[in-house]
Amino acid sequence: MTLRRRLDELRLAMMMLTRLPMGRLADPAPTLTQARWAFPLVGLPMGLAAWGVFAGAAALGLPGLTCAFAALATLAALTGGLHHDGFADFADGGGGRDRAHRLEIMRDSRVGSYGVIALIFAVGLAASALSALPASAWAGFVLVSVASRTAMLILLDILPPARVDGLGRMAARARGPRSLTVWAPGLVMSLGAALVLGPAALPVLTAMALTTALVARQARRSLGGQTGDVLGAAQLAAETTGWVVLAATL
Repeated sequence: MTLRRRLDELRLAMMMLTRLPMGRLADPAPTLTQARWAFPLVGLPMGLAAWGVFAGAAALGLPGLTCAFAALATLAALTGGLHHDGFADFADGGGGRDRAHRLEIMRDSRVGSYGVIALIFAVGLAASALSALPASAWAGFVLVSVASRTAMLILLDILPPARVDGLGRMAARARGPRSLTVWAPGLVMSLGAALVLGPAALPVLTAMALTTALVARQARRSLGGQTGDVLGAAQLAAETTGWVVLAATL
């Protein structure tokens, strides 16, 4: 596997998970399945961008809550609200009467009351937690951002696709034994950020892992597997949990 091919896979991951311009990929372009290893790496520029805005707002003397909302707005703008959309759709799907109905609700572009309420609580919790962080907490931003996208990758590999189409199907691993090497870049980057952050990293990662497990359990029980919305819900749920526990431990 050449370096250029790996870079193309990283660019594809950035194209799918952000709104950052990545140019055009030359043929033959990689598939989402091949590029899924790079999903966690997308968290590095996202985390640093959010921290940069947060620290910059703090340097201007703005209130902590304003700094927090500025950072969250940056993440939403850079991702196009992709994970928020999945989180809201997954919450709305909880009101379905059976698996088929839940998947139908989640595909509806309209947001229902469950989704709205879930987003209010998620954004509110994240903002209140971020407002308590020091401006120097760049390693915490990177850790939460990378680890939450590693959670997406893990769910993508351990849960079967719940649909015959969609992002969850296109990015799902090929049949055969699971390869931990696909998870390695995200796990290594998370470990690096954890070492810089220090003792606070352990409870943060533990809480994020538990949250991811709960999302996975609910997705398997209610949908039979993962979809793009489930992946987005896992990312945002793990990220929000990470912010809350980080604020409690720093």
